[in-house]
Amino acid sequence: MVGRLASALTEALSPSWSQRVRAGRALAAYTHVPEAAEALAGLLLDTEDTAVTRQTSEALARVGTTASVRLLALAIAGADDSQADWMETGVLDALVGPDSAPDVAMVCGQLSRDPEAAVHQGAAEILSWTDGRPGRP
Repeated sequence: MVGRLASALTEALSPSWSQRVRAGRALAAYTHVPEAAEALAGLLLDTEDTAVTRQTSEALARVGTTASVRLLALAIAGADDSQADWMETGVLDALVGPDSAPDVAMVCGQLSRDPEAAVHQGAAEILSWTDGRPGRP
């Protein structure tokens, strides 16, 4: 596990968009590790390639934990319109299909009570993307 985490952290800094996408997918399982959370925040706001933002958002939504959705919510506060659009696309991608994500809307409801303004505002934005209904894009 430590080797995979270290490798993903290295890939998160790569000039290659495909390696950064791979890092976002791998790091989504490690949101509880501060270094991974920091790298994920950077990948969500990737300025080089929208695929990195989209795929990292999808991976975090698929994990669907409070920590992963909280990272998404925080990133929305620092996102420009294009990044926010690609985050929305990634989240919606995670919510459709036979292997859809856990109930992101429920987690957003929990995060709406977070004391940090950026978190509860970002959670409200994500909730609007899901239309507030479990499993519904």
